[in-house]
Amino acid sequence: MAYSETRIVLGGLAHVPVLIFIANFIKGKFEIKTEETKDTVVKGEPVKIIEVKDNVVKEGKAKAIKEIANKLDSIEQKADEVYEKVKKKKKDKKKKKNN
Repeated sequence: MAYSETRIVLGGLAHVPVLIFIANFIKGKFEIKTEETKDTVVKGEPVKIIEVKDNVVKEGKAKAIKEIANKLDSIEQKADEVYEKVKKKKKDKKKKKNN
């Protein structure tokens, strides 16, 4: 018994949603899931601005300010390094857990 061309086309179109479902199911099994990152906002006290009437700043104060600024920069760099290490360790643990 021969089928008409219309019936064959309709039969093929009826199977398209089934094929799409199977393809998405397989893709979902092998897809790498990404972690959601949460940004934490720290609210600090507002900075007080002090106006200096004298334009002359003692050398000792200037050196102290530079040292504090350098220390702050180094602390920020160390904090970034620690953050990256922790992030890498979490990623490694997750990979080991998935395997």
